[in-house]
Amino acid sequence: MTISGLGPHGERASAPERVLLLPEDMQRARDGNFRVAIVLHTLASDWAKQQLAGIVGTLGNCGVAVIDVVDCGFAPEAQIEALERLIREAPDAIISLPVANAKVAAAHAQVSAAGIRLVLLENVPTGLLPGKDYVSLVSADNFGLGKIAAEGLSPHLAKNAEVGVLGYDADFFATNEREIAFVKWMQINRPDLKLRIRRFPSLPDAGSTGRALLSAFPEVAGLFIVWDTPAMAAAQVMQSMSKAMPMATVDLGRDAAIGLAAGGPLVAVAAQQPFRQGEAAASTTVTALLNRLPPAWVALPGISVTPANVVECFQMVWRMPAPREVLLRLNLIH
Repeated sequence: MTISGLGPHGERASAPERVLLLPEDMQRARDGNFRVAIVLHTLASDWAKQQLAGIVGTLGNCGVAVIDVVDCGFAPEAQIEALERLIREAPDAIISLPVANAKVAAAHAQVSAAGIRLVLLENVPTGLLPGKDYVSLVSADNFGLGKIAAEGLSPHLAKNAEVGVLGYDADFFATNEREIAFVKWMQINRPDLKLRIRRFPSLPDAGSTGRALLSAFPEVAGLFIVWDTPAMAAAQVMQSMSKAMPMATVDLGRDAAIGLAAGGPLVAVAAQQPFRQGEAAASTTVTALLNRLPPAWVALPGISVTPANVVECFQMVWRMPAPREVLLRLNLIH
């Protein structure tokens, strides 16, 4: 599995092994009595829960205290307020997933200016530079995830079909990369297809935006949605409109896994590895706290998930057995 994308400043990716912690590193961290805060876009998704588990568990192994975990609810204002409050509490480091590039840039810049190490997840606010305004970015290969989704959806699309692309209307590096990669792959490998693009402004609007897309282009015969939660909303819309078409998305949440096993409409998922990404983010943070310079961009490759391998992929991604509903639909239990 290789990394096909570049970082937000054109960086080549470094593997998480570059920030692997040795026993003596972990002991030095325990002796440091470090304190870390975590600021996430949401705590509601399966992805966020697993990312948090990877971060907190690894920091715990190193004796690093997590003093706060903030759920920003995708709201820039909530994130700005949280960062300002945390700066006053002066932890040794803050791990943050920026929810909007431009709006939260100044608040994130203030973290490093206050002498607090800043490790970013998935996204870099506008104008911030590695080594100056933040330590490192830790993410999936989001460009690669878009390519995997396109490769998975393509065999299910007839020649000259129309394909809907449901993107996220936000200045957000991760989802932008997925959409760009999906469109680029299709333009190169399936130039016969006509792409119809719409973007939802917020997560609650995903269903209505999907309905508007399908109403405006009734000949659409396939869909790509930039992550699994809005994809499940789009699936419900398709059902209410009595439409059936193949669909691909990113992230192997519980509902997405069940949808894959059920045999439609979801036919392909490009899965991140949120637990491993969380471990890498924590290791990167500890590396910085020990006064070593981590790579500017640490990235993990995506995983191509189909109905044929959904059980083992779910186990690999989530570190737990696949849901009973998945096993039942695949006739693995009775």
